[in-house]
Amino acid sequence: MKKNIFAIAGGVILVALIAGLISSVYIVRQTEQAMILQFGEPKRVVQEPGIKFKVPLIQNVVYYDNRLLEVEPPAEEVLLADQKRVVVDTFSRFKIVDPLLFYQSVLTEDFARQRLSDAIISSLRDVLGNETLNTLLAPSRSEIMAKIREQVNLKTSAKFGVNMVDVRIRRADLPEQTSQSIYARMRSEREKEAKEIRAEGTELAQQIRAKAEKERTVLLAEAQKKSEIIRGEGDEQATKIWGNAANQDREFYAFYRSLNAYKETMKDGNTSMLLAPDSEFFRYFGRLPKGSK
Repeated sequence: MKKNIFAIAGGVILVALIAGLISSVYIVRQTEQAMILQFGEPKRVVQEPGIKFKVPLIQNVVYYDNRLLEVEPPAEEVLLADQKRVVVDTFSRFKIVDPLLFYQSVLTEDFARQRLSDAIISSLRDVLGNETLNTLLAPSRSEIMAKIREQVNLKTSAKFGVNMVDVRIRRADLPEQTSQSIYARMRSEREKEAKEIRAEGTELAQQIRAKAEKERTVLLAEAQKKSEIIRGEGDEQATKIWGNAANQDREFYAFYRSLNAYKETMKDGNTSMLLAPDSEFFRYFGRLPKGSK
């Protein structure tokens, strides 16, 4: 009987020893760092990876990531030095460098992200409040982000045991209302420019038309002048020719002139004339010029 009791007791003790041995072992991975707590009080920090040991039952382990962690504050509307408002969207990366201070100040990564977001927004306002929109959109933007990171580190490093590795401005937009106002002003300016360009084009077109009309009038006048001169010279030449012809045979010339008069007078076929029978107009009707057969 006693042997059975001793055997059971020995078995229980062995199981307890094995359980205690198992609970005293913990593993720190390459991506982790550990905080050993005894009754809730921090005892030591373990940052080297590997298999470690602790006092079973009275000590427990809290793990923190030793990699870069992200924090993304909500987009914030900021007033710049030139009194322009922009909505700035940022993202940041931080690392836990003092697990003991981190545990004592913020305890968890989620709470740390909340506190860091507040610090980032505060630093964002402080730094951008001294910058203009042109500076924010220029290549010097990287210097502005470095200033924000330094400001955040000053506010959080000694308090939370973290190091803000990077702060990036992902986007900087004008507020919706401001954007609409700017678009409306831009549209108005473009419409004004278009009206001015159209007015200038209309004025230029009128000048071109006036110049072309003037040149046309001058060309027509010169052509008319030349034609009158040529016509006058032709008439003069024709008169001379007719004069010479008439001097050679006056009777034939008179006959030819009468035929032309008949042709012009009766060309429409409906001409009515009232003349005396012995009128000179028809003197060649019924007789031929002298010498004709």
